Formats: sequence, structure tokens, C-alpha cells
Amino acid sequence: MALTRHHTRILSSSFFLLLLSCSTLSVLSHMFSPIDNYLINCGSYESTTAVDFRRFSGDLSGNHHSALSSSSNGAFPLTNKDNFPNLPSIYRTAMVFNKPTKYVFPIKEQGTHMVRLHFFAFNSTEYDLGEAQFHVLVNGFVVLSNSSRVISSEKPVITECLIKVLNEENLVIHFVPTKDSKLAFVNAIEVISAPKDLVPETATYLSSNGIENFNGLSNQALEVVYRITVGGPKITPFNDSLWRTWIPDNEFLRSSFGSERLYFGGRIKYHAGGASREVGPDNMYNSARLIKSNNDSVPNVKVTWEFPIIGGYKYLVRLHFCDIASIQLGLLYFNVYVNGYLAFQDLDLSSITGSLASPFYADFIVDGNGIGNLSVAIGPSNSSMPYVYDAILNGVEVLKMNNSHNSLDGEVCAGFVLKNWTSGNANILLTFAAAICILLSIFIVVRRKIIDSRNYVLWSRLPMNVSEDNEIKT
Repeated sequence: MALTRHHTRILSSSFFLLLLSCSTLSVLSHMFSPIDNYLINCGSYESTTAVDFRRFSGDLSGNHHSALSSSSNGAFPLTNKDNFPNLPSIYRTAMVFNKPTKYVFPIKEQGTHMVRLHFFAFNSTEYDLGEAQFHVLVNGFVVLSNSSRVISSEKPVITECLIKVLNEENLVIHFVPTKDSKLAFVNAIEVISAPKDLVPETATYLSSNGIENFNGLSNQALEVVYRITVGGPKITPFNDSLWRTWIPDNEFLRSSFGSERLYFGGRIKYHAGGASREVGPDNMYNSARLIKSNNDSVPNVKVTWEFPIIGGYKYLVRLHFCDIASIQLGLLYFNVYVNGYLAFQDLDLSSITGSLASPFYADFIVDGNGIGNLSVAIGPSNSSMPYVYDAILNGVEVLKMNNSHNSLDGEVCAGFVLKNWTSGNANILLTFAAAICILLSIFIVVRRKIIDSRNYVLWSRLPMNVSEDNEIKT
């Protein structure tokens, strides 16, 4: 019996749902189980479930081991009274601070930890969170100084950083309001121990001086600036074993002439020593953007992505590759460029992974000084062949590295932020004390004048002619 267009559409939809279900089951069956896993619903006595089905405990409930180490007059719970039906429940409350306050998280497993801070500036009768100005410090690193970049009343904003906990027993997060605002807040906090292979010790440093190794990468504080899936749809935390969000590459694509997108419905073959599911999820490696030669000549094109960045920092650029296009090994050769530097020449994924559909990633560090955009490009190489695919890219991550002040946001170090608050309060106290001293001095001077005036009346000579009517009686 011939299939109608309606039946074909139903079968296509069913096949897509089947692929999606298999992908979801694969993620759930390989879910990462961190040793340290703090999920905090700030400003609440109750636990709540996020959209990815993780349970966040209320920081006022006492059911977890993290603690606010501030007195009650410095931290205030706040509830969002507005009805936003699609707003995740973790953004319906917030903890508000009017003085430096810290959360302390006991750490069981030393090493790199993922710290995610959730912000949504809702309004209330007590506070306007949109006017908050504050700093955030994590174990001596400034992770947020210009709080205006995370304050939004339209949609939640998440700041994610990677911090290594080495000899400390705790991970400590300070919220420090500015002296002008005296207002800080946070809606939710995640502190999660990262897999051992997430941040390596070394990376390749690209500069005008050439290519060299960068050592001690895991000791740097890193802030996630961009996490991109190339050629595919948005990946939500539910479909990532580390609960990350990967956004499509469309808005960053600057030149795509001669390229095409590809989605792979087969199995991604993770192998020992290569990328793991924690480094990159199946759904990211299952899609790609690539260059294909359709005739007997290799196209002379490049596919380029540009990412706006802030100058004054080094950036870690992680590129994800997985040959999901070739029909056999040894057919795909291409060049890779980062910030105009040749990062890979004649890259042959099959010689690295030993099989098709097997993921590989590479880390590069570049300087962000004097540039407004960081660029990534792929293109054919001298070894590329006609009638096959000549370049491929599956994902891009851009992470900001801390500067010489141990800051991810500005030129001020953590010690100065805390000291400035203390000195600011000390100045207020000194001003208050000075005002009291001035008032006391004025009081003493006035009192002396009053006493002197009384003494002058008592000791003045009485008039000689005093009638009985003017007699002073005592």
C-alpha cells in the first residue's frame, strides 16, 4: 500500500522522536556523579526542582552542609511576587545582602570545581534588585566586579567559572555590595566537583612569537564566555552530563560560503585518552558544519566564527572535532586557525582517534589585548582532496582566564575589595566619632559660657541705691 504524505510526515516525526529518546536515554545512563554537589535555592526554606530535574535545597532549611556565615541583619530572603508562569522556580526567591556575606562549602574532593551563580533581578516592595551593585569573590579570585552585566529583569543570567580547590577544605563565595549601592543578591548557587579530565595542565599558546606550551592551566580561574554547538540546535542542561547549555553557532558565523550543516544519527565512539562525555556531550558531537568539495577541485574557502570579547585577558579556546561525515579513514585533511594564527596544519582526525565518529578536542590560549573579537576558522589544506569533505568543526568553547590581579572582571584584587569595604565602614565610624567630638566640644564651650555668665552675675557689685521693692529674696 502506497504511503500518503500524511503517513510519511508521521513516520518522520516518529523517527525524530526515537532518535531524541535514544539520545536522552544515553545521557541519563552515563550521567556524571560528582563527589561535591551543592545545589542551593537561595532565600528559601524549601527545596525546588529545576527544569533539568535536579533538586535545589533552600539555604534557610538547614538540610545541607553549606552555610551563610553572616548575622541575620546582613542577609535577607526575598520572594518574587510577580507571576511569571515560565520562570524556573529557582528564580522566584533570592538572598539579599547589605554587607559582605559569604557562603562556605566544605569540599570532599580537591581539584577543579564548577561554580554557577544564578541571577534574576526581580522587583519587590522592599528592594529593587536592578539597582544592586556588588562584587563576587571565590577563594581569592574576583569572578564578578561589574555586576550590571549579570543583572537583568527580562531573563535569568548565569555566571559559570571553574575554580581549583587545592589545599583548602572549603570553597568560599563572598558577596560584597559596593559602598554606593549596599545591595547584593543571588538566586541560586551550584558548586560541583568537575571531572579530572575537564581542565588539563597544559595547552597550546598561540602568539606572534610562534607556538609554545602553556603550563599550569588548571591553576587558573576560568570563566565560561561562550559554549557553542556548531551546526546543531541548542543543547539544554538536561541533555548534558555536566548540566551545561550549548547554544547554536548562527549568530557568531561570519563567513559560511561553501559550507553545509550535518546531523549524524549514529553512535559517538568515545575512546580512552580522547574526549569523554563530560568534555563534550553526544548531541554536540552529533552535529557539525563542514566544507565539501563537489567537483574535481578543492574549494578555496574558509568558514569563520567571531566572538566578541573583553580585552586585557588571555582566553582559552577549546575546539571540538568529530568526523561524522567521511565514509572511511584518511580522507579528511584541513587547517584550523585561531585569531588568525595557524593552530593546525593538515589536521588528520583519523590518525588521532583511529576511527570515525570518535571525538577529539584541542585547547589553545590566545591574548585578548587590542582586539574586539576572537576568531576561529577552518579551511582546506594542501593535503585536502576533491570529492570529499575538506574541513569540519563540531563545537567551540571560549573561556576567560584570570589576569595578574587574580580577577576575571577588572583590575581590583579580592583583598582590596574586602579591605575597601572595611575601610569604608571605618571611615564612616571615624566621621561619626568626629561629629560627636565636635558636638561635645561645642557643648563644653557653650556650657562654659553659661557658667561664666552666671559667675559674672553672682560676683558683680550690687547697686548702691536698692529699694525694698527691688530686694532679692532667697
